[in-house]
Amino acid sequence: MLSFSRTTVLTLGLLVAVPLPVALAQTAATPAPAVASSAVPAPQFRAPKVDWTRELRVISGVSVAPNGDLVFIGSDARIHRTDASGKELWNYAAGDLGRAYPVITPQGSVLAASYDDSLYALDPAGKLLWKVRLDGDIFATPALRADGSVIAATAGGTVHALSETGKTLWTFKAGAPIFSSPAVAQDGTIYLGTQGSQLLALTPDGKLKWSFRAGSLVFSSPAIDAAGNVYFGSSDRKLYALDPAGGLRWTRQTGLFVNASPIVTSTGLVVVGSYDGRVYAVRTDGQDAWTYVAGSPVTAPAAELSDGTVVVPDLGGTLHAIGAGGRPLWQLKTGKKMDLGVTVSDAGTLHFVTEGGGLSAIRGQRPLAVGPWTTFHALPSAVGRAPGARELDAAAQTRRPAASAVLAALTPLAPVATAPAPATPAPAAPRPTAPAPVAPAPTAQVPPANTTAPTPAQPQPAPVQATPPQPAPVLTAQQQALVAAGIARADGGQIYLPLGESAAALGLRVSSVTPRTANVRVDSALLPVTVRVFNNVPFVPLAALAGLPGTSARLTVTPAPAITLTRAGQDITFPISVVQLVPLRAAPEFPGVLK
Repeated sequence: MLSFSRTTVLTLGLLVAVPLPVALAQTAATPAPAVASSAVPAPQFRAPKVDWTRELRVISGVSVAPNGDLVFIGSDARIHRTDASGKELWNYAAGDLGRAYPVITPQGSVLAASYDDSLYALDPAGKLLWKVRLDGDIFATPALRADGSVIAATAGGTVHALSETGKTLWTFKAGAPIFSSPAVAQDGTIYLGTQGSQLLALTPDGKLKWSFRAGSLVFSSPAIDAAGNVYFGSSDRKLYALDPAGGLRWTRQTGLFVNASPIVTSTGLVVVGSYDGRVYAVRTDGQDAWTYVAGSPVTAPAAELSDGTVVVPDLGGTLHAIGAGGRPLWQLKTGKKMDLGVTVSDAGTLHFVTEGGGLSAIRGQRPLAVGPWTTFHALPSAVGRAPGARELDAAAQTRRPAASAVLAALTPLAPVATAPAPATPAPAAPRPTAPAPVAPAPTAQVPPANTTAPTPAQPQPAPVQATPPQPAPVLTAQQQALVAAGIARADGGQIYLPLGESAAALGLRVSSVTPRTANVRVDSALLPVTVRVFNNVPFVPLAALAGLPGTSARLTVTPAPAITLTRAGQDITFPISVVQLVPLRAAPEFPGVLK
């Protein structure tokens, strides 16, 4: 039995990022996209709740400012800026529609590209700073360089470098239309793909450094890792990896064309979707890490969250959250096509766009992982420049509060198996009563109690079953957010309690302690769970203890957060701290936060 009083609601979740015009991705020479023949893997957890959806007629990618403001272009051919809740702050009329992501500068200004061949620069209040007409439609998201100058590429096949004030610095004729968004490396090299099946590398002053010819058109926007290597996809069905000098490092064949833009995760995985309905994760050395079956073509880039979760939408209308090894965590079915990636704010709010222009938000999620290219165009503000060490450190500092506010725990989809509450004996003396029990959210199975109730006069714990299923959390995701432990620990979605001197008081005996595991006996019966050992202290899942016959767990937050276990007339209280979450993992996602 689990009860709690005045719990504070803290949620958690997972989340995505972005592509290019889908209609342009198909050519006469390209076969029609085929859905992967393999079955879509079943998710392990319930999808997070969508907090709000607004019909804002969004047509472009959505960029997010450090304060959570959202910027996009609507089907009304206007550039819009809203606050984090989707409430409009201002809009500005462009000359036409636009699909490119608006770029948000560190000063809060907005650079937006339109199909009227123009690039607009607006100040933070939406006032026009300058407008420059170029030589063709601008499908590609511009890139912002460290000095404030802008790199814009057009369907007319020209790369333009513009100063902060909109003055032309130089131009480069690529010889073919450009739909691939430019990416700027730390050394200033500019990378972009062309409809001439080439990836071009330009010097900072606009000279051709080298070119690499792929087997077909390049819609995919390049991603750059920490070593300066470049990754992109092509309609020839391949993912390419090049070194900074333009040498081919490796390729990864997929089932259909790769027009999505790859990302590079904080752990060194290159992740990209394909029209074959799969998402591929390849190590930077070219070795496959995992392949995930989405079931519908994937044209949008992925986004990596701070706990390593990769989120990506597909054209079938499903948002996929993918965990370690490619295992499915959750799937959110929207029923509407999604060809733009998810945007994740530093506060941990996930935004995604569905066909028709609806903008939705899921709050309480983890922020983006800190890395060289963990989302489309490197950062949520879509600047398209590989961040330096100082920028990465600043991003980590900004995202830490959101990362430390949640636990990696979701509601499992397995059937519920709750134990009946044991009969309560008449106490010899009055004792404080716990609040009325609150039914926990659906969870995976926990060890069932013996169905034979003990006599009211003298309850005795029944023997533990020999081989019950491995227990999962007995707390809801919101409640687990409170069990960030000062002495408790979190791992794999479960809360673990240490068994030191408290073990004997609960009628437990710890034995066979190894560097990683231990055995726990309950009244001479072996407790059939995996016991973790950390710093020579055995940790047992809270779910296993709370699921024992004759045992109850109570979560309180006043006067201080604590978990109290009651068993065989004995109370043991484990004080907890919301601020200090101690994972069993050796390396937390943000060092210095989870400790």
